[in-house]
Amino acid sequence: MFTSLIAARWLPVSVVLVALISFPAAPALAASGDGATGKAAESAQLAIKVDQVGYPIDGPKVALVTAPATVFELRRSSDNKAVFHGKLGPAEADIYTGDRVQAADFSALRKAGRYYLAVPGVGRSWNFEVGANVFEHAYSIAMRGFYGQRCGTAVDMGPEFPGYAHPACHLHGEFHSSSGASGERNNIGGWHDAGDYGRYMVTSGISAGTLLWTWEIYGEKIKNISLNIPESGNGTPDILNEARWGLEWMLKMQDKDGGAWQKQTSAGFPGFIAPEADTEPSKVIGTGAAPYKSTCATADLAAVAAIAARVYQPYDARFAAQALQAARRAWAWTEKYPNVTFENPPGISTGSYADANCQDERLWAAAELWRTTGEASYQNFFLASYAAFLPGLDSPPTATWTDVGQMGLWSYALSPRQGADAKAVAAIRERTLAAARAIVERTRRNPYHVSLKATDYVWGSNGVAAAYGMTLLMADVMRPDKSDKEFADAARDDLHYLLGRNAFSLSWVTQVGEHPYLHPHHRPSAARPATPPWPGLLSGGPNKDREDQVLAALPKDLPPAKVYADEWASYASNEICINWQASLVFLLAGEMK
Repeated sequence: MFTSLIAARWLPVSVVLVALISFPAAPALAASGDGATGKAAESAQLAIKVDQVGYPIDGPKVALVTAPATVFELRRSSDNKAVFHGKLGPAEADIYTGDRVQAADFSALRKAGRYYLAVPGVGRSWNFEVGANVFEHAYSIAMRGFYGQRCGTAVDMGPEFPGYAHPACHLHGEFHSSSGASGERNNIGGWHDAGDYGRYMVTSGISAGTLLWTWEIYGEKIKNISLNIPESGNGTPDILNEARWGLEWMLKMQDKDGGAWQKQTSAGFPGFIAPEADTEPSKVIGTGAAPYKSTCATADLAAVAAIAARVYQPYDARFAAQALQAARRAWAWTEKYPNVTFENPPGISTGSYADANCQDERLWAAAELWRTTGEASYQNFFLASYAAFLPGLDSPPTATWTDVGQMGLWSYALSPRQGADAKAVAAIRERTLAAARAIVERTRRNPYHVSLKATDYVWGSNGVAAAYGMTLLMADVMRPDKSDKEFADAARDDLHYLLGRNAFSLSWVTQVGEHPYLHPHHRPSAARPATPPWPGLLSGGPNKDREDQVLAALPKDLPPAKVYADEWASYASNEICINWQASLVFLLAGEMK
């Protein structure tokens, strides 16, 4: 996320020029009825916005059109036969994009198949599926995006993505002087955080925690999905295999006293080189003064390791016990050092992920430890602290690496353990449901059917959209009336936005859909400019704050939802990051059948 900002501003000119190279345009499809091809057909496709993955058979099915028209039809891709006819809704002005948007509602179609939308006088859309479980493959690719980010091992995406491979990387590590230690520290493992090759405890924490929650809440849907990773077939569900790769590195970042160092990176960001070509030592970096570890990183470790202790128990009891011991030790360290914060020490210019207040991390850790152990000390801390975080539920999404208080509140409210405080649970549930209802109404009023507000088009706005979806799905889990689908439907609207139903008619997940974005700010992808990017990675998305030179050069009058550039140099709009990747995985799993 923020990790490559400094590096991108100081890239050599030759690297920036490489970042501006464009792939050839995606092949244009024939426009409906007139045989048009080339730029006219591609322009039509951009004016007709569909979820390029598809729509469930039994849910709402809406496409959007931003060229003047009155009617539409749905055609079968295999033979171009029209199978559904409808009228477009009235045009609505969208202040966030400047577009006039008409809805094409084909919810009445109940037959599985591959289709496209044809709009007379405009053209045709990209192809998409209607089916019982249309998001399963997208879920698999998004999860494999984490596998592609693995550090310290050879990676090979396999026959589905031939050639997407690299040898083991970042095998040499050492302590930086800021850590309070010296010598080698080969903490091999973890995930590259974003477009760079750093590994960071706070983003790994919320990412691994979200993946483990995905399993706890939606495990029955995803337990049999193979990700074709090296651990596949070992008797453990693959989402847990992948989450463990990130978690085991986090455990290695714990010192003997229980505290955890903030990050492991090189001193500065590398250029756009392949992972194995980055041979600078990977340094364990601390605060620069005793106790050298940070409270936010340590509490994140306590929270995630506590979840792991219960999740992995049926599959590897020894690892589960190791995780619980680490969680207890980390919690004890935070009691001794309740708010040791982090800033980059001199000589280090990689992302700091600085956070001035670690009490939300401690709340999350206490909730997860109580949920796992039932011990009164953890619940007592939670009950003495939680009320200060309740207002954060009123204006979601707040669950980011800087603010995990929402995670702590939700975990406590969803715990099946006896002895939960009824007043606390009721307050958390009521405020979550009220916030979700407000999101639903805002999403319905938005011409693009997305939950984002003007202020949400910031660095990682696509991650914000995914987080809104996650909030809605958490409310759906908490709601007493399970027959009402308004929360799940609104969450799916946010997913549709990410998968192509947006102003750019782009799938914002690499190699998903017929018109995905092509130039993520992602070093493994940019290191091989003649091929499409590594698969399964969510773009950061539009950013009204224009925090890079590419965005700053765009027309000044662009509305907030259109301040985006599909270029490698646009780190502020097109970087990838594991924490919003995890929210995408949660959203995809929640929308599966």
